[in-house]
Amino acid sequence: MVSAGALAAFLREALEAAGFDDAGFEAAQLMRIAGAPDARLDARAPVPQEAAESAKALLRRRLAHEPLQYLAGEWDFWDFSLRVGPGVLIPRADTELCAMLAAQKARAAGPGARVADLCAGSGAIALGVALHTDAKVTAVELSGEAWRYLEENNRLYGSPLTLVRADVLRWNETLADGAFDVIVSNPPYVTEREYAALAPELFAEPKMALVAGQQGLAFYRHIAPGYARALAAGGWLVFEIGETQAGDVTALCRAAGYRDVAVHRDLAGQCRCVCARRP
Repeated sequence: MVSAGALAAFLREALEAAGFDDAGFEAAQLMRIAGAPDARLDARAPVPQEAAESAKALLRRRLAHEPLQYLAGEWDFWDFSLRVGPGVLIPRADTELCAMLAAQKARAAGPGARVADLCAGSGAIALGVALHTDAKVTAVELSGEAWRYLEENNRLYGSPLTLVRADVLRWNETLADGAFDVIVSNPPYVTEREYAALAPELFAEPKMALVAGQQGLAFYRHIAPGYARALAAGGWLVFEIGETQAGDVTALCRAAGYRDVAVHRDLAGQCRCVCARRP
């Protein structure tokens, strides 16, 4: 029977040889998913044959660039976990800033603030706001594959969200004036050229959740003016953006009549979010 240390070394070396960054972390995650003992706690611990075979099967899938998050079936976001898999965008630490800013704006709006998350995906931002405020949060998603995970994650946390299956590029037409105090979105914003150069793992994620037309700005160009009427006076629009899009998105917000337009940087120092207030 193989030891945890030997299995961890085998996985790490295979990942390193294939050029994976942080192979040690990935090897430990594959062992965790397979149900093998943690080699960092006891390298001599025996690994049951079934767990060892499972870890090797997971390794083969990872070497084929299946995302680690999909292999795990869930991933941490902020201080909670989300179910994820093929068909839904993987929640990333970069997006935590967007969720935190939306929660901050919701709290400032007062008890029972009304929040809409456009392009909700797995529900990361919407649940982040709902679990950290008393806001009434609506999550809007079009993709049928992503919708399955949105429903599952909502149930997992006691169904605090109102779910709407709709096209964000049209849903604003159905809304009353001043329907929300905060509108937040992490929309598709990758250009076709950028998409072609992405890491192989990203091709496993849904293209419709990543790529947008008009040089990645299509959703911002629609949401900023199109949803302004749906914001209450003094309400906030919160966007996640690509690291080169701050100038374009702030200009779009100002052109649509928003005030107090501000860019927020993530922990890596990259421009990551834009906040704008309806007068």
